[in-house]
Amino acid sequence: MRQRSLIAITAALTAGALTLTACGSRDDKDDGDKADGGGTTVVIGVDAPLTGELSALGLGIRNSVDLAAKQANAKEYVDGVTFKIQALDDQGQPSSGQTNATKLVADKDVLGAVGPLNSSVAESMQKVFDDAKLVQVSPANTNPALTQGPDWNGGKKARPYKSYFRTATTDAIQGPFAAQYLYNKAKKKKVFVVDDKKTYGAGLAATFKDEFTKLGGKVVGTEHINPDTKDFGAVATKIRNSDADLVYYGGEYPQAGPLSKQMKQAGSKAPLVGGDGIYSADFIKLSGKQGVGDYATSVGQPVEELPSAKEFIANYKKAGFKEAYEAYGGYSYDSAWAIIEAVKKVVEDNDGKLPDDARAKVIEAMKGVSFDGVTGKVSFDEFGDATNKQLTVYQVKSTDPKAGWKPVESGTYTGSN
Repeated sequence: MRQRSLIAITAALTAGALTLTACGSRDDKDDGDKADGGGTTVVIGVDAPLTGELSALGLGIRNSVDLAAKQANAKEYVDGVTFKIQALDDQGQPSSGQTNATKLVADKDVLGAVGPLNSSVAESMQKVFDDAKLVQVSPANTNPALTQGPDWNGGKKARPYKSYFRTATTDAIQGPFAAQYLYNKAKKKKVFVVDDKKTYGAGLAATFKDEFTKLGGKVVGTEHINPDTKDFGAVATKIRNSDADLVYYGGEYPQAGPLSKQMKQAGSKAPLVGGDGIYSADFIKLSGKQGVGDYATSVGQPVEELPSAKEFIANYKKAGFKEAYEAYGGYSYDSAWAIIEAVKKVVEDNDGKLPDDARAKVIEAMKGVSFDGVTGKVSFDEFGDATNKQLTVYQVKSTDPKAGWKPVESGTYTGSN
């Protein structure tokens, strides 16, 4: 087993490499409408939870893809091509995701899809897209098995689907990154681990627990919760009685917020920590004053602190979106732009027009995509994983949903022999 280390970021990311132009107000027409002018219409599909408990994250994903498409059009980035988006709501449900994937595949104008948010939803979509040779780029999926196969942790990495890529790093990195910070920097030694039994939550909790115990930490209790309930009284009592100085939750903010509140009300003084699934303004709303002091990890550096993201933030505001871009806005923009870059190469390689096998060609072009994006360098390894493996630890410092999360540590998680 390799010893891993946490390496602090020592240099800022490449600034402002994408020159972005301001776009106008948001078009209220159906996202899938065809262009009124001539030329070729290329549709970028979007799948995310646009309604329901996770919609805060999903709407940020949709809006950021919409912004990318509009800016590509404003710049006439691909000669003769107009980009449109078609956004579909999966409500965080695998069955809806699979239905949406089938719908996108059936539209011949769709040459790529951004999403989904949830790893469990991605599992239901991958084969549908792969069979149709339609590229999929997720800004948020973090389960390692999606790109490296079910035996990724046993030394048998194998890419299941060649059409699947992601701009977010994985839980193979995120869980251990959190464990190292909390054990070494925050000096937490006893953890109670809770998860929601879903693909993302259970997988993330497992990678955290594995690294935490390797470092010398002790797991003083484990529990699985039903994500369909908000009554965590029994679990809160177990946490209080465990004498844990940390609670790690594998899951998302709709459950993490109430769990944090209820375990503190039951008498626990341990902070709750989770992954990118709880890093949302809505977590602060749900946890209230009991959530102050809690932690979350999320992919990349804080977008607000990246010189390369200043124009994205300004243009997002100028576009007039009602919803915040949230945790995955920059990654969604970069995911859409990766598809745009791949389409551009395919068109240029075919004398300025799309070939009959454009979908397959876009997948091939995606392998070589490399550009300086909002979130840093955007490119993919042999598994379709992001080469950008930066992460940040955040802590809730106040009950202000818009400003309560503050970064406390940024870096990359890497192995050393």
